Amino acid sequence: MQFIAGRAAIFAALLFSGTGAALAQDVTLVSREGNIVLTGSLQGFDGEFYRLDTTYGPLTVDSQGVICEGPACPDLTAPKAVIRLVGAPDAGARLLPGLFRAFAEGRGLVYAPTETSAGWAATILDPATGKILAELSFAALPPDEAAAAVESGAAELKVSALSDDDFGARPLALDALVPIAAPGNPTPEISTVDLARALTGEARNWADLGGPDMPIVLHALDAGTDFQRALANRLGQPLAEAIAHPDMASLAAAVARDPWALAITGRSEAGAARIMPLTDSCGFPLLPTPISVKAEDYPLALPLFLLTPPRRLPLLAREFLEFLATPAAETAVAQAGYIDRSVERAPMTQDGLRLLNAIQGAGEDVTLADLKRLADVMDGADRLSLTFRFEEGTSILDASSQENLAQLGRLIAAGRFPAQALILAGFSDGKGDAKANRALSAERAQRVAADLAAVAPDLRPEDLPRTEGFGEALPMACDETAIGRRLNRRVELWVVPDFTPPQPATP
Repeated sequence: MQFIAGRAAIFAALLFSGTGAALAQDVTLVSREGNIVLTGSLQGFDGEFYRLDTTYGPLTVDSQGVICEGPACPDLTAPKAVIRLVGAPDAGARLLPGLFRAFAEGRGLVYAPTETSAGWAATILDPATGKILAELSFAALPPDEAAAAVESGAAELKVSALSDDDFGARPLALDALVPIAAPGNPTPEISTVDLARALTGEARNWADLGGPDMPIVLHALDAGTDFQRALANRLGQPLAEAIAHPDMASLAAAVARDPWALAITGRSEAGAARIMPLTDSCGFPLLPTPISVKAEDYPLALPLFLLTPPRRLPLLAREFLEFLATPAAETAVAQAGYIDRSVERAPMTQDGLRLLNAIQGAGEDVTLADLKRLADVMDGADRLSLTFRFEEGTSILDASSQENLAQLGRLIAAGRFPAQALILAGFSDGKGDAKANRALSAERAQRVAADLAAVAPDLRPEDLPRTEGFGEALPMACDETAIGRRLNRRVELWVVPDFTPPQPATP
């Protein structure tokens, strides 16, 4: 009999008063040889494994090796999955229902919303028998409470705008965060530098931002939300005190009523407030287009994740996580007002703003020869939205980039680039010596190529992208802010025509 130990102590069983209470009943598992007996409170059964809370702690037990005794023992032929999700309120409420509906309907099953006093709940049913195959629920919780719920087994998945080293991370969607003000505010636009100054309390008057002589009134989500934490991480410093709101809808409504308010919200959550045009500190417009958001070139692009615990999830939950990478899931994400993670492709020649940035933003150390080499490689190339960035101060890809790497490996293996060659183009920020930055950017591109070879070992060497390092020659933003420097430190994926005939296999 196989016992797989998990971690955690029991977390507030009262958090879920419905399905949780039904599952939390004592059962006894007896090995088929009869020499091992294990008693505990049944927390779940996915058709393959029992999950129990026992005197030894949480355990996962292979059902093939045991006999379950007790009135709470599940039906082995058609177990009901219980999937409880917790976390960020806006993303949880807007994204998850449509995703689960698409997941169920894609399998020919029935998705049925159910009434609940908080969050949302639904069931998935067999259309022929009406039998409940899964019970789903979502409860909005602050980040630390949500993490504790998943860790303890009181929930299965956490919706979050931040990855967490203690959990696995499955990309869910992308959001473009935008500055908002009241419709009557005459300030024409705001730069990333001025926005950072306002959000951190350094700038306190609209006159400091090119507007009228009136005090800035900051509005924000509650300070403990992962949205606010992610925003503070992007700014590299704590946010100033602000009028707090529980969700983005109430935040936008309050900003629309307050003539001198300023806030950050999701692109689809602006409501009656005015979205302020965002510019780089050098004056270049920053547009939340799908490719710029997917590549995280837009400085306030925010990835959303489903965080998974280090234990075995119910079978249907695991299948749902796999579903997130399908076109049907991408459609559901877009219908909810978010940006999906499908690969976007655009000709490099259409991106005149980037080339203008390269010329105007080039430092004294960037030579004309550097720009010519860049233009030569860019000639005829398309850029894909798969872009790679590293955890701050490390050579480890961040969570979004790791998923991008796995997706790139799948695309290459599926033969999605016929008669084309791939280039991993590395770039740096403008701090330090230009020659050292070129070497560092080339090293980062090579690191991504090595990581790709590691996650996709079946790829042939000739299928792997070639690498280039251009240093600070193509800035996405000015280096005056932490956000700008982070945007500039990246490895892009380019595609160029390649009609070289394949080499015959060596006998």
